[in-house]
Amino acid sequence: MTTRGMGLVVRVCCIGAVAAMLPLGTPSKAEPAPRTQTERTAPVGVPPPRPRDLAIPPPALPSVSAPAEQSPAKPVEPQSPVTSTPTPPGEGACMRALAAIAGNRIRQPDAKQYRATDPACRVQEPVVVEALTYRASDGPGTVVFAPPVTISCAMATTVSQWLDDTVQPLARGHFGRELSRLQVGGGYECRRRNRSTAGPVSEHATGQALDIFAFVMGEERSGGVRVMVEKPAGLAQDRFLKSVRQSACGAFATSLGPGSDAAHANHLHVDIQPRRSAAARFCQ
Repeated sequence: MTTRGMGLVVRVCCIGAVAAMLPLGTPSKAEPAPRTQTERTAPVGVPPPRPRDLAIPPPALPSVSAPAEQSPAKPVEPQSPVTSTPTPPGEGACMRALAAIAGNRIRQPDAKQYRATDPACRVQEPVVVEALTYRASDGPGTVVFAPPVTISCAMATTVSQWLDDTVQPLARGHFGRELSRLQVGGGYECRRRNRSTAGPVSEHATGQALDIFAFVMGEERSGGVRVMVEKPAGLAQDRFLKSVRQSACGAFATSLGPGSDAAHANHLHVDIQPRRSAAARFCQ
């Protein structure tokens, strides 16, 4: 055999060996595997063709906004001018809440009673207090103010809470009787402090203060007890007054009584006139 024939035999053997090493069904580069109909017709990234049995929608018409339906014009009603009616004295949320408590006897004062030429003497929602209710052991009790006093509604509310929370329990604890009457003096009064001719106006000028001269427990005609602030009679009355004055220091912004100065030697002065700090108290 010639050299050319031996080379041909070697090439045929090599091609057969390589073909034996390839897995069955693997297409060669010379002859790629046939592709399906979908692969031949659908390019990558394009949705599938629309089914033939699906109806083709009609072409969309350009949208034209219909003119709004116009209602017949209504005649414009003339508006009356807004006028502010001044609130009568004492009519407000505070007085309504205080009057809603059964047993409280309060009323609106006559405007002439607190109207003054000095603009500093102005009472915010003034009320005349005739009696206030408190909780007692056998039901609601009533404290009569003698005489009736004109103060601000905020002051009346504070006094009502003080009588209910503190003074009535102290009266019951010290004397075994219910609080029945307060002998009071200055309520609203347009004047300077300590009745001076100059200086700041008194807390009485704004209705924020009350002067108490005596506490009465029970009926005086039938064994009741009358405790004078200026001069208590006996140890029991003295202890009662000390307890009342201590409680007033917490309930009111200012509390002044006998021993503080000559102007308060015969009564207990309490007021809610705001101080520099809401928690500040002046107590003597």
